[in-house]
Amino acid sequence: MAIHPSAVVEEGAQIDPTATVGPFCVVGPEVTLAAGVELKSHVVVTGKTTVGADTVIFSFAVIGEIPQDLKFKGEASRLEIGERNRIREHVTMNCGTEGGGGVTRVGNDGLFMAGCHIAHDAQVGNNVIVVNNAAVAGHCVIEDQVIIGGLSGIHQWVRIGRGAIIGAVTMVTNDVIPYGLVQAPRGHLDGLNLVGLKRRGVARSDITALRAAFQMLAQGEGTFHDRAERLGAETESDYVREIVDFVLADTGRHFLTPK
Repeated sequence: MAIHPSAVVEEGAQIDPTATVGPFCVVGPEVTLAAGVELKSHVVVTGKTTVGADTVIFSFAVIGEIPQDLKFKGEASRLEIGERNRIREHVTMNCGTEGGGGVTRVGNDGLFMAGCHIAHDAQVGNNVIVVNNAAVAGHCVIEDQVIIGGLSGIHQWVRIGRGAIIGAVTMVTNDVIPYGLVQAPRGHLDGLNLVGLKRRGVARSDITALRAAFQMLAQGEGTFHDRAERLGAETESDYVREIVDFVLADTGRHFLTPK
């Protein structure tokens, strides 16, 4: 275990022998740092926070502080961070609230660029990229392989489906279908994340099916929900089925729809 003499590690903290705590860091009494975790200088990790193996947290990040929510009254809550994440300078991630289930979760292999924020009770999947100064509000669900562009904001309770991409300087106020492309200052669904699909090696037949599905959702008859139901009855693509299941999930929220 390498703990710099200037670091403050409070009694009760559980630090793996292979973890590193750099100069002027502060580690709270309920923190757990797994194997290979590295805290650069001036990092604060507090609250009931678990940081998974081989995650690196850079200078001036504040991880596990209480929620920025006036309804929070000091109830027990926690933050769970997965493995191999890169959490850059000035990132903030908050613990959960009683009203949101009491836990904020971040998956594995994420990149959280400088200045971004993950709020209370957010559920963030694997391989997520949140670019500089973007903010994910409370209770959001960000599924795997999502990219959120710089200076963007995700409204509380919003779901963003797997593989979607949010352009820079975009405000997202409604749910985003899997593999969707959202851009513009007041975000609208502007197509599919074709670049991301191709980079992940998705078969051409599935991409063709997704294109056709998007056109049907955009221009078909009936409501957005009706089109999704009809699409579900017709499709044989697992990728299209994922979009259909996402839309038909009963959350009570609206979706961003194509212009």
